[in-house]
Amino acid sequence: MKIIKWTSRILALCILLIALPFYFGYDNPLPFIDPNYSVWENLALSIMPLIFVALALGWKYPKFSGWFIVISTVVVFIVGFLTDANLSINLAIPVIPGILYLVDGYKK
Repeated sequence: MKIIKWTSRILALCILLIALPFYFGYDNPLPFIDPNYSVWENLALSIMPLIFVALALGWKYPKFSGWFIVISTVVVFIVGFLTDANLSINLAIPVIPGILYLVDGYKK
């Protein structure tokens, strides 16, 4: 179980270190500012900072963070399918540590 715990933590840290520069490198990371953004892009820009926070909080609160990451990613993909958005599999990467956080949280 320690392997799962530390794997989820290391993956979350790697995702944060790699994804944060890309998020802030996006032309305008604030949602609902640019009228050219679609509904899906605005939703993704709204949820990604929350996912980043959940990845960091997973070290202390693995159950909450795991559920938040998994549910919010599923919502983004459902909205993406409903709006025929150009989905990126990169948004699903945080689900891996999210699921590992859930396993770690429910092992106790």
